[in-house]
Amino acid sequence: MSNTNPHLLDDSLLKQVFIHNLNRIYFGKCYLNNHLDHLLHLASFTALQQAIQEFWDDVKKQINRMEEIYLLINETPSDKNCNPIKSIIKDGFCLDDKQDMPILSDMDLIMYLQLLEHLSITSCRMLIMVAKMLKYDDIRQLLTECFDESIDNDQLFLLISKEYLSEN
Repeated sequence: MSNTNPHLLDDSLLKQVFIHNLNRIYFGKCYLNNHLDHLLHLASFTALQQAIQEFWDDVKKQINRMEEIYLLINETPSDKNCNPIKSIIKDGFCLDDKQDMPILSDMDLIMYLQLLEHLSITSCRMLIMVAKMLKYDDIRQLLTECFDESIDNDQLFLLISKEYLSEN
């Protein structure tokens, strides 16, 4: 175990931390982007389908922002250490298992998507903090936009849950 004080990290180490975590969230979002069509078709009710489509549109915007961040810091994405995030996304809460009642599948889908948004919220918070330390002002703005979208999507899925539960 290192006795290095984390407050004494130099910019080079901070940049490594930043890139490591940016890669994780970036490749998680890319994997998700490639599988959201399937999730969209699992939803049984229109408001949830529309929310997933809105979420998907935001995922695409977030990927584009992260690609812009890579350009700004002159780095290339690497999925070398991205298995933990991809594993969570790939798990999928057994969403393909047929349930007796559509509400069970839909609520599992909502919980899964909210879990993914919570990962994004947490990742963006940390990346914003490191970007501030590195004086990456333009990047902080891009990350803040990703963060805000994730917060909004989490709230959207919460509202969809309330709507769904009040109709049944």
